[in-house]
Amino acid sequence: MSISPTDLITNADGSIYHLNLRPDDISDTIITVGDPERVEKISKYFDSVEVKISKREFVTHTGYLGKKRLSVISSGIGTDNIEILMNELDALANIDLATRTPFNEHKSLNIIRLGTSGSLQKEISLESIVVSKLGIGFDALGYFYTSQNNSITESIKKYFALDFMPYANAGSESLYNLFMEDSPVDWFEGNTVTCPGFYAPQGRVLRYSPKVENLLENFNSFRHDNLSLTNLEMETAGYYLMGKVLGHEVLSISAILASRMTNEFAKNPEKSVDNLIKLALEKLSK
Repeated sequence: MSISPTDLITNADGSIYHLNLRPDDISDTIITVGDPERVEKISKYFDSVEVKISKREFVTHTGYLGKKRLSVISSGIGTDNIEILMNELDALANIDLATRTPFNEHKSLNIIRLGTSGSLQKEISLESIVVSKLGIGFDALGYFYTSQNNSITESIKKYFALDFMPYANAGSESLYNLFMEDSPVDWFEGNTVTCPGFYAPQGRVLRYSPKVENLLENFNSFRHDNLSLTNLEMETAGYYLMGKVLGHEVLSISAILASRMTNEFAKNPEKSVDNLIKLALEKLSK
């Protein structure tokens, strides 16, 4: 059946509503970043760039690294933006936008988030890399989609005395194995907490008294079957949820710019991010 024009919105030129993209504008392998200015910091390493399109916080560059066609897209901050990005990328891959009908065959995209994060464990030092095996959402996105509620989410709900159920999903096993194979010693397996804000939801205190006391200490000390929480950020769980719902291979990789347990911040954050970009492109080019 045809999808209604209020459910699937397109622009006058036939592009998808928020991303302003048409199917041929993206590759099957997509790197995503939060900051729109970071898109060019990745595409500058391409051998050629054939597509440059921007709308709102969504900036897209598509080109070639050797014979490998890659896209880089910025999302802005938060899982609400990720929900838009992932649904519209899926529509580009799996829906005929002209007839508003899904294709008979499903196409699975490879989507790799390159982001920044703060570590929750002292052994995960500044400028190291966390490759997220699990994304745990403390936001409300999981309420609106069928998400995985299992023993770890029950354990987190009880431990943090939450009034809501968090959600947890694993990332792509194949992409995880690709990036962790022969990885440097400062790359860590992650169980990543996705928060609905940057300040109080991540235990930061400015000019207010926090409602939730000892939040960072509780993140640090939580254990479930020897599983610990490794880092904090604002997108990973949304990516993993939407990847499961829509059938795409998704992996989140974060450069650690802050050690939340020692209150240290990276002295050269741009260098840390650039190192991650170059290592990720080397993996993808193979």
